[in-house]
Amino acid sequence: MNRVAFKLSSYTLKTLSGFSRARITIQGQSNIPEGSVVFCANHFTRIETVFLPYHIHSITGRQVWSLAARELFDVPVLEGLLRRLGAVSTNAPDRDDLLLKTLLSGDALWIIFPEGMMVKNKKLVKDGRFVLTDDKGELRPHTGAAVVALRCAFFRERLRRLKALKAPEFYRLTKELDLTGIDDILNQSTHIVPVNITYYPANPRDNILGSMAGLLLKKPSRRVMDELMTEGAMLFTGVDITIRFGTPIDMAPYLHHPFLESLLTVKRRIRPFEDLESRQISRQIAIDVMETYMAQVYGLTTINYDHVMAGILKHYPYKREGIDRYEFACKVFYAVTCLVLNRICHVADLLQENQIHLLVDDRFKRISDFLTLAEETGVIRMDGDGRRFFKDQARLYNLSEFHAIRMENPILVMANEVEPVEAAQICLKKIAQMPRRQIRERVRSRIIEKMNMDFTADYATFFRPDESKNKQIGRPRFLNQTSDSPGVLLIHGYMAAPEEMKNFAQYLYAKGFTVHVPRLKGHGTSPDDLARVGYEQWMDSVEEAYVALRHSCSKRFIGGFSTGAGLALELATRVTDYDAVFAVAPPMQLQDMGAHFIPAINAWNTMIRRFRFNAMAREFIDNHPENPHINYMRNPIAGIHQLGMLMEQLAPKLKQITRPVLVVQSRKDPVVNPRGTEKLFHQLGSTVKELYLFDYERHGILIGEGVKRVYQAIENFIRQWV
Repeated sequence: MNRVAFKLSSYTLKTLSGFSRARITIQGQSNIPEGSVVFCANHFTRIETVFLPYHIHSITGRQVWSLAARELFDVPVLEGLLRRLGAVSTNAPDRDDLLLKTLLSGDALWIIFPEGMMVKNKKLVKDGRFVLTDDKGELRPHTGAAVVALRCAFFRERLRRLKALKAPEFYRLTKELDLTGIDDILNQSTHIVPVNITYYPANPRDNILGSMAGLLLKKPSRRVMDELMTEGAMLFTGVDITIRFGTPIDMAPYLHHPFLESLLTVKRRIRPFEDLESRQISRQIAIDVMETYMAQVYGLTTINYDHVMAGILKHYPYKREGIDRYEFACKVFYAVTCLVLNRICHVADLLQENQIHLLVDDRFKRISDFLTLAEETGVIRMDGDGRRFFKDQARLYNLSEFHAIRMENPILVMANEVEPVEAAQICLKKIAQMPRRQIRERVRSRIIEKMNMDFTADYATFFRPDESKNKQIGRPRFLNQTSDSPGVLLIHGYMAAPEEMKNFAQYLYAKGFTVHVPRLKGHGTSPDDLARVGYEQWMDSVEEAYVALRHSCSKRFIGGFSTGAGLALELATRVTDYDAVFAVAPPMQLQDMGAHFIPAINAWNTMIRRFRFNAMAREFIDNHPENPHINYMRNPIAGIHQLGMLMEQLAPKLKQITRPVLVVQSRKDPVVNPRGTEKLFHQLGSTVKELYLFDYERHGILIGEGVKRVYQAIENFIRQWV
């Protein structure tokens, strides 16, 4: 290969990648060893032949050649680029000699796709063995990569031994293989590195290539449209691509077979791997190696939302009445948490984040997009209101025509991809078959466990002896009645902790209510913790507690104080299965005019940090709280900014609240301006709403003298809807 041409082609690819919307993440690059390396990668699209060599070259700085399907070289536009990138046709007459020489010399690394074809249906496992299925039947994965690596390891070891024996055959072989710098070559080793490439989402979608085909071709075939729609989506519609390198497979131990060992020190000229006996033995060794790297390649699959949902749907027990959408969401949520916590497989970064949105409003459309695709491709049928759906079980087992399956039944393709990841497959199947009551209880327990563990971890990380309160101040509180009593979600305020709601929670509990008091992220630890948290994480904290309450009580009420009141109203704009909401001193408008300058101060801090003038940034202001045994004494500028953003995005959504609302405010509140509260009250969309005004000269009217009046007012309001 021409090295200059290779570099020019790499620059071309780097430029072209600027037009692609694909987001590529590379994992496990430290697994790439020195020496002779054959990369074995799964093959789902043709574009892997182009972008995988480019990224391996970027990591290693070495030339990367690959074997590519013969038909690709029949396309003039592709042929030139592929040859410059080091692609060699699978039917090239000098293929084997080129592989051996370049691997031994270290002139190039090689990529070989062991399936020998694109595995469009991702159906790889049958009766515990790797078996590929296409429109022509079944076949085993190729052993070519194993044979190539075995030959390289064999000849390197043979050269070592012949050199030590000073045999003339050593010099003949060195010349025949065009080897220079022989000592460096003999000090290297040969490895196969398994590589997995996972796409999310992997389903075909409209894109520029598909549109062009529709314009240029009168009647494109299903195969052409499948490839253009799938591979165009990978490039131009914002797909996440994860390239994961596995543990290298050292080829030296495979030379210990007695027959191969006997050939290594033969001084005469021999032709290993060519006679019948040698081919039979090397083939059996190659099959063992193939099973090893195939298990790794597909075991490295990065499990994502599509895999989880397809696996759950496939194994969901048949129900005549259909599948409840929320129950399906619970199983998806629980499955994700099990996969992440138990570390039984590689999971996408998105699955590492808080998944509570799946059970609240699905605001990122993970479930709705999946079910829409399943409905469009005939895997499910939704009922009228979208709360239940019915699956066509045959569509999740019967393979479509090979070259159209990605477009006609992508849900089955997603489910197939999980099969080789055995631990994940077992996990998904078990969870899919859990009965309704069990999964709801498991989800509730998992959420409460997570909330407690998050607090424990945050407290340990951000504890400051001079600032952090007693651990009990910040711990979430769950006061559960034994029977199905009405449940109340109580949300504390900014810079406070669950302790702030303790007395009111105990009052309601004594009145027969189940009460959940979550800890808002960043609270109950130290101001440094709060300074790093966004209001979306406060929303996550509230959502977790609400789902736990939903799984405990059939009637539910949402309420909070100050910032907690804003979060209660915000949640009420996105869920409908609650009975009423109450907001105590919601911070729509603050009394301190300095709050108006917080966005400017926050922007200043951001700019200063960007230029690394940290000493000029003002991160905190002093706080003089009404309840110093609970609240922080320093107020992070970033936190005030997040509070402002929360209330700003809430204001236009208040009209969406249609359930009964109670707003409670003190006329003499030194923190929250009552005018702002009255404005908020009038913006509410509910036809049943009440505004209670008190005359306490403090902000925290749920603590201190006269609180029973406030408690009773809220209790009386709630009881109207029990």
